[in-house]
Amino acid sequence: MPKDPNAMHEPNSLIHASSPYLLQHAYNPVQWQEWGPVALEQAKRENKLIIVSIGYSACHWCHVMEHESFENHEVAEVMNRHFVCIKVDREERPDIDQIYMLAVQLMNGNGGWPLNAICMPDQRPIYGGTYFRKNDWISILLNVAELFKNEPEKAENYAKRLTEGIQQAEQIVPSGHDIDFNAKRLEEIVEPWKRHFDISLGGYNRAPKFPLPNNWTFLLRYGFLKPDEATFMAASNTLEAMAMGGIYDQIGGGFARYSVDEHWHVPHFEKMLYDNAQLIGLYAEAYQCLKFVPFISIVIDSIDWVFREMTAENGLFYAALDADSEGIEGKFYVWDKDTFDRVVGEDANLIAAYFNVTEDGNWEEEQTNILRRTIADEVFLKEHELEAEVFSDKLALAKAKLMNERDQRIRPGLDDKCLTAWNAMMIKTLAEVSQILNIPKYHESATKAAGFILDEMVSPDGGLYRNYKDGKASIPGFLDDYAFFIEALIALYEVDFNEDWLLEAQALTNYVLKNFTDTEGEMFFYTAGNGEALIARKHEVMDNVIPASNSVMAQNLQKLGLYFDEQKYRDKASAMLKAVLPRIKSYGSAYSNWCSQLLNEIYGINEIAITGNELQKVKNELNKVYIPNKITLGGTKSELPLLKDKQSDETKIYICRNKTCQLPVRTVDEAVEIIKSHL
Repeated sequence: MPKDPNAMHEPNSLIHASSPYLLQHAYNPVQWQEWGPVALEQAKRENKLIIVSIGYSACHWCHVMEHESFENHEVAEVMNRHFVCIKVDREERPDIDQIYMLAVQLMNGNGGWPLNAICMPDQRPIYGGTYFRKNDWISILLNVAELFKNEPEKAENYAKRLTEGIQQAEQIVPSGHDIDFNAKRLEEIVEPWKRHFDISLGGYNRAPKFPLPNNWTFLLRYGFLKPDEATFMAASNTLEAMAMGGIYDQIGGGFARYSVDEHWHVPHFEKMLYDNAQLIGLYAEAYQCLKFVPFISIVIDSIDWVFREMTAENGLFYAALDADSEGIEGKFYVWDKDTFDRVVGEDANLIAAYFNVTEDGNWEEEQTNILRRTIADEVFLKEHELEAEVFSDKLALAKAKLMNERDQRIRPGLDDKCLTAWNAMMIKTLAEVSQILNIPKYHESATKAAGFILDEMVSPDGGLYRNYKDGKASIPGFLDDYAFFIEALIALYEVDFNEDWLLEAQALTNYVLKNFTDTEGEMFFYTAGNGEALIARKHEVMDNVIPASNSVMAQNLQKLGLYFDEQKYRDKASAMLKAVLPRIKSYGSAYSNWCSQLLNEIYGINEIAITGNELQKVKNELNKVYIPNKITLGGTKSELPLLKDKQSDETKIYICRNKTCQLPVRTVDEAVEIIKSHL
């Protein structure tokens, strides 16, 4: 919502925006506009420089710069006089963010948010940076405006060179020779990667620490399949350490975006849907692999948080919770000892010891307490001479009391827009967890959200919209929206074997092939060819906190190629991986989702086809077994090539690999033995 609906001055044009981040700036004295034809044509018509200011609603330093500069009339006067001022929500328009982030990185060597770029009237950047203090910002604005007025040829030269850099950066040049996939390549990627593991505290040897779920998903699978004990232990230790730290909301479930320290103790308190969707899926997969029971409560409590605080009535999932409440970062989540003791009651000392709550505060900087666990449960029980069941009851009661107390506080801001890509991640996770933990309501929630997207967020030409807010979808989808939603549709099929999900996935894949293909390279463009033209059309190749849309799309093609026996899909997936493979060796953690595809190429994908009247019973049993490299098919009637001639009332399990199927077996144990024989 706007900051101050009762402000003396009139709102700017952002009052009509759908993005909560843009609405936060609607009563700034800066005459902000949304990115679009009106603002861009005004800049050309009036020959004015453009300020493109990019952020997102849960960004702490975005709020700080707004308060210091954009709410200040002196700053606003300079901005309004010399510039056309455009505000962008990076989550709604990642295509714009991608270009100007790259520009700032080329200029300064690093980037982040808030992101502020000063551009020529035709959108080409000439200057940029991240957070600026008020006086520095005014000085920069006046200097750049003067340069544009008095030395236009110099400004033009800056714009030309920078735009060329943006257009040429990160290009993937196809390899001139054929590349084979073998285990040695994986070892060459992982061995140098290991040097960065923090063996004692989990994660990597650095601070701040980000969860990076797709890194640990790959490393868990690699450690299991190879097998590689050091990598396997690094992955499991990291998950345990994060679950015990302050980065995990010990009372309400869900993870913060990162911790500022190496101990996973002090989080940057915002909670993002994309982080939690991936982390919930990772903890469920790790439970399936390790059978480490505490991970179940991490999964269930975090999904409960998603349902409680992040789910719209239509079934879609909201984008983020802010770090701040009442203008103070983390205020909603922290505790002083007196309040903690009063709320918990008779077991206060015991529960305080469990959550590391102290009189002086375990977060020294703020002299308050972030709930975290510093010793394993079994050690704690032994030290306090407690039975597990007795303590579990005490802990559950204390958590309920603390939650009830916390619910009376002023809540962090909610970014209630719904993004297709992020929703798709949550849909996929709910589908997969419903199988691993055998909880049908998770599948029902996933089905509801996916059904809503298919009913309300598909454009007349069969493409996807990116966003949904206040009853409307307005922004055409980007590659990540397609890639993650196709992945989610595949995951839904594997739960209920409804082939309509696969047919929708195939239709969207064909849409991507038609509208996102780069005819001069193997990667897909991030933006559709039938969409808005920006100053550059980029590819998204490197995996970051979210896997790259190209790496997700490559795996979709690989799987759909198997489901539909469509060789052109598999050839495309293989060509994409081969094109990016030379880059991976030197920086594995930035290509971890590509590494998962390489793992599938080397260890093979087990195509598990189940038929017969006891299909569901067999599948439930199969879900208890960790097989990271598989697709699953099933049904009593099917046109899918792997099932077409295998219909039977009798339970049969077929294991197929590389266009070859073994003789059917009748039990999961027999099927698992066949799979193990290929390792």
